[in-house]
Amino acid sequence: MAHQNVEFVRTGYGKNSVKVLTIRRERNQHSIIELKADVELTLRSRKDYLTGDNRDIIPTDTIKNTVHALAKLKGVHTIEQFSLDICHHFLTSFNHVLRAKVYMEEAPWRRLEKNGVEHAHAFIHSPESYRFCDVEQHLNGEPVVHSGIKDMKVLKTTQSGFEGFLRDRFTTLQETKDRCFCTSVYTRWRYNKIRDVNFDAAWKSVRDTIIEKFAGPYDRGEFSPSVQKTLYETQVLVLERIPELDEIEIVMPNQHYFTIDMTKMGLSNKDEVLLPLDSPSGNITGTVRRKPRAKL
Repeated sequence: MAHQNVEFVRTGYGKNSVKVLTIRRERNQHSIIELKADVELTLRSRKDYLTGDNRDIIPTDTIKNTVHALAKLKGVHTIEQFSLDICHHFLTSFNHVLRAKVYMEEAPWRRLEKNGVEHAHAFIHSPESYRFCDVEQHLNGEPVVHSGIKDMKVLKTTQSGFEGFLRDRFTTLQETKDRCFCTSVYTRWRYNKIRDVNFDAAWKSVRDTIIEKFAGPYDRGEFSPSVQKTLYETQVLVLERIPELDEIEIVMPNQHYFTIDMTKMGLSNKDEVLLPLDSPSGNITGTVRRKPRAKL
C-alpha cells in the first residue's frame, strides 16, 4: 500500500547493455552495425511497487529478446531509427506502457581500405569517437530524438592561448600566447523532426564541423583565444549547417600538457617535451538553441 507521507516522482525499469551485431549482405558487399542498447519502460500501474503484484511487468529478459527480434524484423539502418522502432513497439504492443526510452551506442567499426579501394567484408575497430543516441516517447506523444558524439580526443600543438583572465590573491596561473590545446569532446544535440532525416549525414556533419573549428585550415590552423570561444563558434556553425537540429550541447574538458622543467638537468626544453596531466582539468560546457521565430 502507498505510504501516506511519500509520493512517487518517477518509476521505470528495463534492460541495460543489450548487444547486437547486424550484418547486411548486398551482393558481394557486406555492411555491419554493432550496438549496445539500454531500454527503460514506465508502466501505467505501480502495483508492483506497492503490493508486489507482478502481472503487468514485461520481464527484462523479454525486453532483451524484443531488441534481438526487432533487429531481425526491422533491420538496423541507423541507431536512431532502430531506437525509434523499439519505442514504437512497446507503446503500440502494450496498452499499459506509458513511456519508452532507449539509449544506444554504436561500436566504431570502419571498413578496411587500401589505395582507395574498400574491402568487401573486413573492418577495423577504430575508436576515434563514439556515436550514441537517446530516444524518449510517451504514449500518444511524439518521440524526442537526441544524437551525440563522445570520447573524441583532439589535440593541436599551437594556435591556442589564454590571456586577460581575472586575477585575485589565489591566482598563480601565468598568461600564455601559445599553448597545447587538447580536449575530449562530448556533444549531444536534439532534432526538430524525425521524418525524412538523414541521421548518418547529420552525425558526420557535426563531427566534421567540430574538427574543422578546432583545427582550422590545414596549412595554417586557426587561433583559439579560449576554449569557450571555440566551443560557441562550433555550435553556431553546426546550427547554420544542419536545419534539422534545434539545440546542441558541447562539453570540452581542457586536458593539460605542461612543459617539463629540465634546467636542473642542464637541458633547455623549448616546449618540446611535455607532461600530460589527467587531473585536475578545466571543464568548459555550453548549450545553445535556435531562438523562437517571432510571431507575426
